[in-house]
Amino acid sequence: MPRVWRRIQGNAKSCLIYEPLFLIPFNMYMTYASIYMLELGLNETQIGLVTSIGMVVQIFTALISGHLTDKMGRRRALLVYDLVSWSAAALIWAISQNFWFFLIAAIVNAFQRVPTTAWYCLLVEDTDPQDRSIVFTILMFIGVIGGLFAPLGGLFVSQFSLVPAMRIMYVIAFAGMTLMMVLRHFKVHETEIGLKKMEESSELSLKDTIAEYRSVLKLILANKPLMIIFGVYILFNFQMTLRTTYLSVYWVDALRISDSVISIFPAISSAAMLVFLFSVTPRLQERLANRYMICGFILSALSFVILLTIGPGNIAATIASTVMMAIGGLLASPYLESSIQNAIDDHNRAKIFSILGVLILVFTFPAGLLGGWTYGINAKIPLLFIALSFVISVWMIIGYARKSAAIQPVSAGL
Repeated sequence: MPRVWRRIQGNAKSCLIYEPLFLIPFNMYMTYASIYMLELGLNETQIGLVTSIGMVVQIFTALISGHLTDKMGRRRALLVYDLVSWSAAALIWAISQNFWFFLIAAIVNAFQRVPTTAWYCLLVEDTDPQDRSIVFTILMFIGVIGGLFAPLGGLFVSQFSLVPAMRIMYVIAFAGMTLMMVLRHFKVHETEIGLKKMEESSELSLKDTIAEYRSVLKLILANKPLMIIFGVYILFNFQMTLRTTYLSVYWVDALRISDSVISIFPAISSAAMLVFLFSVTPRLQERLANRYMICGFILSALSFVILLTIGPGNIAATIASTVMMAIGGLLASPYLESSIQNAIDDHNRAKIFSILGVLILVFTFPAGLLGGWTYGINAKIPLLFIALSFVISVWMIIGYARKSAAIQPVSAGL
């Protein structure tokens, strides 16, 4: 890992080096986020409703994210909207009392789509396409390190009980995330493409901007291999929404595992990923990216099949599922992310990524409601949807590999 880290320079290094200040507190509270809502009186359907309304708002913020990123510049848009969507949302979560607090927090947090677009632009625009999979692998490594701190959340819960512990963790998240945003802001610089787009956007009318979006969308729809890989990315985000919302609830509710114990699973996941990162990842070859994604999706699907077939209290099988899920994600995610980013032309990256964000949200925003409704019928159904998403992704990657050895970037000639 130190050797590949030396290949990362400029904005990519500055974006990654401060990421633990975000990921450590995020991992501490994320495992308990849905259970926190349950403890404060929300039912499964209301949790799904909060998630879905937040995603509807994200459709709007994703749509405008490309325009705002180009107009404000990547650096400024990242700082302003990170402070709104994460720092402010963390404070609202910390004082939440009922459904309406969580709904407001979800709407505020929905503005995360703007800094997401800006952050990806800063992360990859100055990075050689051949090094982008390394950037995303390092990002996963940082995520792994952050996951090792998840048991601290369990310690807080066992010490203070769930609700007070979550309020403390959200305050810690506010402090850590805000510090990260400020420190990173002074280390990153506006990219060459960013400066050019700021100049161009200052002269564009709303009509010109809409016309530009239409032209980009037509080019995306005309590129079949690109649409397939976008489809895989959409499915990946669909299952991630269900997993984030309902996996920890399933552990506690269906598998009867205690609140304080479930925090060990993210740590186990992180440990498995660390072993894999140091022992296997250095041997992986970029030209076999499609095979790695297929293997990763198969392992991920099998991990959820295990959860669907075991009985309550089976911690050993849950650990096995967690390890398979971790390795599957580490095989698939970096190569999927780099495939997406290499498919997008730098000149139109912000707008193309914002359109991708809209497509993701249009297809995934029902996930929260669907998960809540089906969970009420049978707790296994949301997990079945997750497993099916991975199976369909395998079929799509096989089709993608047959159609194109490499995705051609969307043309900059607009």
